[in-house]
Amino acid sequence: MQKVYIPRGVCSRQITVDVSDDQTINSVSFVGGCNGNLKGISALVKGRKIDDVISTLKGIDCNFKGTSCPDQLARALEEIKEEL
Repeated sequence: MQKVYIPRGVCSRQITVDVSDDQTINSVSFVGGCNGNLKGISALVKGRKIDDVISTLKGIDCNFKGTSCPDQLARALEEIKEEL
């Protein structure tokens, strides 16, 4: 399943996530934001289970915004999990 998520309150403008039926992340790509950091996050989450990534990334804050690109990825994964 592939999902396009529009993040809120962060620099990135779009997150595209591809997840297999067994809830393993195949790929993640970001549009906008801190290019190198987001490529690193994408590489680190590839091959991991949705629940593991959510528990690792949810709640990370960027400059007191109350969210961050990793937190927004966790929120996107929560939406995907509900749809699977």
